[in-house]
Amino acid sequence: MSTSDRRHNPGVGREVAIGVVGATGAVGPVTLELLRERGYQNLRAFASARSAGKQLDGLTVEEATPEALSAGDLDVCLFSIGTAASRELVPHAVRGGAVAIDKSSAYRLQDGIPLVVPEVNGARALEHDGIVANPNCASIPLTCVLKPLHDAVGVARVRLATYQAASGAGTERMERLRAQDPAEGDLEMDWEFDGEEFDEEAKLRAETRKILELPELPVSATCVRVPVMIGHAESVWIETEEPLSPDQARRLLAAAPSVRVEDIPSARGAAGEDEVLVGRIRPDRAAEDNGIALFLACDNLRKGAALNAIQIAELLLARRPVAV
Repeated sequence: MSTSDRRHNPGVGREVAIGVVGATGAVGPVTLELLRERGYQNLRAFASARSAGKQLDGLTVEEATPEALSAGDLDVCLFSIGTAASRELVPHAVRGGAVAIDKSSAYRLQDGIPLVVPEVNGARALEHDGIVANPNCASIPLTCVLKPLHDAVGVARVRLATYQAASGAGTERMERLRAQDPAEGDLEMDWEFDGEEFDEEAKLRAETRKILELPELPVSATCVRVPVMIGHAESVWIETEEPLSPDQARRLLAAAPSVRVEDIPSARGAAGEDEVLVGRIRPDRAAEDNGIALFLACDNLRKGAALNAIQIAELLLARRPVAV
């Protein structure tokens, strides 16, 4: 079967072959662990030249080169590398017939490329032309929570503050936190700044609008990095088009996929979990009308990155034709 025949039908006719690109970073090992847990065996690990040859989860790490990724023997490639590297390497994987699911910001806001949270807009994944973008690790849990509320009463406006873990900045930042004197812990804002907003804040607004298909939705965010290893948390204030009581919000969220309602969610409580934890659901007493406030937490390496990408792949694999 030619690469062009397989391009939109990953794994058709044989066991799916999955490449994990960026396998030695913060997200890569979690991706491999989750794939193993879900029964995938035909896996390959790719990373930079300095990591090539290392052993990882029983695999020998290969160098992620254009030649290796375009060879035509991969069905799905899960990319967990930087934006510049994704722009360079993703097209080669697609040229080789693989579907590329990219976790960087390289393609998220590009026209014609789906930006997908399976529980929110999973059908969009099927519209891909070789590339599906995985959203920001703060956008994923936010939209999982906003979607059921919007479907019920309409979301009119969103304000939020994020408290993002060190692992969201990669392995070097995690090692820095491990070596840090607890007394030196502080809040950081380590994203690019345009004089008004950090790019993380602008990404949250743009990605939320694209995922929910609400291009004019007012979203205002303040993003902060906190001295926590794993687990992003968000305080969210939502104004709705129709009245929404806290009890109604709890019922809607309790029934939503990949969401778990708790009294007081925490980053530590979310670490190692596959669901978005949401709680502190209460009226927003500063809202002029129809306001509700809540707090959420999510493992940014799992549902915020690796698991979401795997779920996208599984959406595509579930729709592959049966070989005859």
